[in-house]
Amino acid sequence: MKGEQPVLVVAPNWLGDAVMALPAMADIRRHFGAARIVVAARPAVAPLYTMAPCVDDVVTVQWRGSLLAGRVRTADREQIRNVVADTAILFPNSFASAWIVRDAGIAERWGYASDLRRRLLTRAVRRPRRSMHQGAYYQHLVRELGIDNGPLEPRVDVPTEVVSAARALLTAHGWDGVRPLVAVAPGAAYGTAKRWLPAHFARLVRVVAEERRAHCVLVGSKGDAPTTAWVKGAIEGSARDAVMDLAGATPLPVVAGVMSLAAACVSNDSGAMHLAAAVGVPLAALFGPTREDETSPLMRAGARAEVLLNPVWCRPCMLRECPIDHRCMKGLSPERVAGALERLMGRR
Repeated sequence: MKGEQPVLVVAPNWLGDAVMALPAMADIRRHFGAARIVVAARPAVAPLYTMAPCVDDVVTVQWRGSLLAGRVRTADREQIRNVVADTAILFPNSFASAWIVRDAGIAERWGYASDLRRRLLTRAVRRPRRSMHQGAYYQHLVRELGIDNGPLEPRVDVPTEVVSAARALLTAHGWDGVRPLVAVAPGAAYGTAKRWLPAHFARLVRVVAEERRAHCVLVGSKGDAPTTAWVKGAIEGSARDAVMDLAGATPLPVVAGVMSLAAACVSNDSGAMHLAAAVGVPLAALFGPTREDETSPLMRAGARAEVLLNPVWCRPCMLRECPIDHRCMKGLSPERVAGALERLMGRR
């Protein structure tokens, strides 16, 4: 079903999932040829799609399914209606996402048959029963809709002006543009169990700053700011002068610009990790309770990653909080992660 009428794609709600959906969106782009591809996305992830070459336009939507938020739902419905699409492809599994596109009058509504929404969809795809990578999960949906799959590779192209803004920001915070830059993302939204110990991050940053003479930039959301502030505060001596904390202070495109200038990145299993992978920065990805075969970073072509974990008997438990001693993360030593960064930076 190809044509020139716009195609609406409803994006996942979390940054990591939004990045992992990019290969499937690239499939949609190729399939629909000259049609305009418009993404409807929550404010937290909408800026990502302004940097995705497979997307032509982005509309920001905010309704979360509450019947009490009638004004928000009406505003989102009108935005979606104004796209004038006749086909909507839904990556979220929610009832609300199917309801809003039907309410907006989009004739063709395609997505997984989940959350009791089968009757709201015109083409409902059965969810796969076997475990698979989240990126493959999105590509499975579009393949079942008759859309050929391309490479399982996300791509984010950071505009030149955004890279320049990121460079200026880093310079204002003390980076000389010569010392290697290492991006460090110590946060994760899922829960504390996913987070490598802040004390481990602090030791890693000190080692990298002193031994590799690198400049480290701490990145993350506003919710990560207390963690990044703790990490920086725990670093003593001259190494602290080589650390800057930008968590919660920069919009998403500028974070991508910072990552594009980095020699390497180290991150928990988080949205920042997936963003770094799509930008193409060499990446040390730290996994604790989550399944690396389902959410490991999908690297942009030519970029390298090392997935690091401590293979204890209780992982992957998928719990938000560790009920015992957090051994999966405690046992992953800063020295081991520093070694991975050394290898990655040597290949840059």
